[in-house]
Amino acid sequence: MFHPRRTLRALLIPLAAGFALTALPAQPAHAASTLTNAGFEADGAGAATPNGWSEYGDTGASYVEAGGHGGSYRLSHYSAAAYKVETYQYLSGLTNGNYRLTAWVRSGGGQKSAYLALKNCGGTEQRTDLPVSASGWIHLVVPVAVTGGQCTIGVVSDANAGNWVNVDDLTFTAGTTGLSVKGSDISSLAKSEALGGVYRTGSGTAGDALTILRSSGMNYARLKVWVNPADGYNNKARVLAMAKRVKAQGMKLLVDFHYSDTWADPGKQTKPAAWSGHSYSQLKTDVYNHTYDVLNSLKAQGTTADTVQIGNEINGGMLWSEGSTDNWPQLAGLLNSGYSAAKAVSSSTFVGLHLAQGGDLTGTRWWFDNAVANGVRFDAIGLSYYGYWHGSLDAFQTTLDDAAARYAKPVFLAETAYPFRLDSDDALVNQIDTTGELVSGYPATTAGQSAWLRDVMNIVEAVPNGRGLGVFYWEATWTAVTGNGWDPADPASGNGWENQALFGFDDKALPAMSLFSHR
Repeated sequence: MFHPRRTLRALLIPLAAGFALTALPAQPAHAASTLTNAGFEADGAGAATPNGWSEYGDTGASYVEAGGHGGSYRLSHYSAAAYKVETYQYLSGLTNGNYRLTAWVRSGGGQKSAYLALKNCGGTEQRTDLPVSASGWIHLVVPVAVTGGQCTIGVVSDANAGNWVNVDDLTFTAGTTGLSVKGSDISSLAKSEALGGVYRTGSGTAGDALTILRSSGMNYARLKVWVNPADGYNNKARVLAMAKRVKAQGMKLLVDFHYSDTWADPGKQTKPAAWSGHSYSQLKTDVYNHTYDVLNSLKAQGTTADTVQIGNEINGGMLWSEGSTDNWPQLAGLLNSGYSAAKAVSSSTFVGLHLAQGGDLTGTRWWFDNAVANGVRFDAIGLSYYGYWHGSLDAFQTTLDDAAARYAKPVFLAETAYPFRLDSDDALVNQIDTTGELVSGYPATTAGQSAWLRDVMNIVEAVPNGRGLGVFYWEATWTAVTGNGWDPADPASGNGWENQALFGFDDKALPAMSLFSHR
């Protein structure tokens, strides 16, 4: 990822953590082992207390109204005055085991807290905060282990005046969920450290950035590979060295091949200088040899890549012009050359293809339909999704879910990030530096950054049939260090990303990092 500045006008609604309703009254005697009226269709509009449900707190703020997700009606929480309310249902007679609560939700944001709750199930209460999505419905999944034969399912709001949520079409069934990949791209780290970059725990103790990330729950590192970069970083030798550190932490490794000497993204896919005069046939050999060389060298030192990306944000293809999407048969040949090399080194290495614009359903279908039609081989689909550039959260969920189902492949969020402040820690203006560029409901604060990462993780976790692998946060370690700017050919170039790192301007780990410990 590296994009020129873009502007997205959005309304900013503050988001804050807050109070939770926990003390429910005695459970009703008519409890059942399955959800009653889970789609809120039993009563029609205006029902103060939905059939089968109970309410606690400011009960006037909880009611049924028209405008359902699947049917005609939905549950809504709203009041013109500040309110705290829980709409809940108590289930008993459950067979002990793992269960999944699913629900379709919308929220205008601004609450102290608004979440789905699973409590009194025998273990730790499970909560999933409602993402801010004022127009499109978002599908959420919450896992829980039932150990005492019972569970209380709740929709909780601790809200300011005028805040609202909609909830509909809940299910509670046997099963489990979770994310196997909780990672970040740390390609900037080696150069940062060499130039004096310092990383600290949340309490201020200086330490190894990888150790700090690992202790926060990060289990996967993403490293880009450039062929012959001007500054000598992110090349084969540097990737080999960092891979040893990654594996020593017990993390897995994704290697992201750019097939360039510098940034490759939707706006540019420039061939490495050493390949510039090569024929298409030679380029296929170049891709194979470079891919094989890097991956086999990793294997030889005991750090086999677990996942590989053949290309980076290749919406328009790669190795332009020969590998452009204007010539799908040629692009397919280059991609399959990379795939074959990866599998020749390690048949168990997962090979993904990576597009930007994670909210673009039409574009994603067009690209992968063409890939499949041209015989491109791949094991997984990765999408970049930056909410200030790539559309709404519900558009991202629709695109991700569709890709998983349409191509019967696992999917992952290959890149995402969000600012924790808007000002710069160096001389270069940040890529996102005004409130007008932010996503509605997600302020540029540490809480807003945490909420963003939490909500995109929840969307990936909700991909049907367990096909959501996980998330890579982009450039968690790219803090402002003199000389470690965006241009590998220009030591004076600045960093436009330090306000989206997972370490603050004081070098301390930010709260969002704790989300790597997501269930």
